[in-house]
Amino acid sequence: MGRAFEFRKERKMKRWSKMSKQFTRIGREIVMAVKEGGPDPEYNPKLRMVLQNAKAVNMPKDNVKRAIKRALDKNNKENYEEVIFEGYAPHGVAIIIETATDNNNRTVANIRSYFTKFEGSLGKSGSVDYLFDRKCHFKIQADQINDLEELEFELIDHGAEEVFEDEPIQDEESDYQGPTAMIYGSFQSYGSLQSALEENNIEIIESGFERIPVNTIQLNDEQTEQVEKLLEMIEEDDDVQDVYHNMKG
Repeated sequence: MGRAFEFRKERKMKRWSKMSKQFTRIGREIVMAVKEGGPDPEYNPKLRMVLQNAKAVNMPKDNVKRAIKRALDKNNKENYEEVIFEGYAPHGVAIIIETATDNNNRTVANIRSYFTKFEGSLGKSGSVDYLFDRKCHFKIQADQINDLEELEFELIDHGAEEVFEDEPIQDEESDYQGPTAMIYGSFQSYGSLQSALEENNIEIIESGFERIPVNTIQLNDEQTEQVEKLLEMIEEDDDVQDVYHNMKG
């Protein structure tokens, strides 16, 4: 188990904490995926990924259908753009913010105001990106996998870097309850790993991308609280999809 495992254990983001927020986030991802590659998940890997994630958080099917319908409606001017922000929180903590916005001026102004309020600084593109490794990940059903090491060996040729046991799903509302495993690979390996898992009939619970810090910064309690206030305000913004930082713990 390497950095991806430790990062997953220690990351204390709250982006999935509010149901309305996560449904809004996935709804925007559905709209972008459909507009980019069409409404058929069989021929649109990005949409297939988003629909898996929608199912993983029990997003109602009606919500999914409405998002697809919005994307196909020629009269709907809803058009989201992926915009990345980089900057520093107090005490040298690097932050990367992934947004999906239909009004870039609004989003830029909001993000800048958050950094200013908590004595951080919004940087230029590339200012902190080098401090993170971008990875893809897959959470899979592991009830039919006898040997994770053997699975890892099989997936190495497809770009897998880490395969490890994750917490089992015990949610009664979930379609699947049982053991799970995580697979991490390079950002570029997503398509190859997705195809390999599907060809081997391994059920993907959720998948996506993460930015894992190359090194982390240890702060004291007071400093940590100050940084967390900035992170919380950023995450509450409706345009924000994901937030990554290199603060330890």
